Amino acid sequence: MGHRTETHAPGFPGTPLGGWDGALVPEERGRTRGPEPDCPVEVALAAVAGRWTTLVLRELMHAPYSFGELSERLPALSAKVLTERLRQLEEQRLVARDRLPGFPARTRYRLTPGGQALRPLLAELYRTGAAIAAAREEGAAAGAVAVREGDVAES
Repeated sequence: MGHRTETHAPGFPGTPLGGWDGALVPEERGRTRGPEPDCPVEVALAAVAGRWTTLVLRELMHAPYSFGELSERLPALSAKVLTERLRQLEEQRLVARDRLPGFPARTRYRLTPGGQALRPLLAELYRTGAAIAAAREEGAAAGAVAVREGDVAES
């Protein structure tokens, strides 16, 4: 028997994959009992974490842009935070900075193949967020109706 760490413990005996849902956790490295930096889900979440990160990625999905062009496309985003997000995405190798020839020096930011791989995740996050928001609205509306019906019943 191989070495087992507490976070990479087996699932539940007697169930397929030891209790792991094969669609959610198709590989051994994802079958953890706690957050692990090499878990693919943690890697994907870290890639889009941080306020404004998804919006910067969304803009770069269209085309490479200069810092000024990104600022124009996201006018509520401060230069400081845009700089931080671009540096963070560069460190994660999701965005590359290209220096263009000529004077004055010009720089463009573009998605790397790893950054482009985030497109389906961002689309699914949008769909999931819309579904959650709709369910919350339906729940709030149902709660308001129940309160109104309760008021009527007490009268």
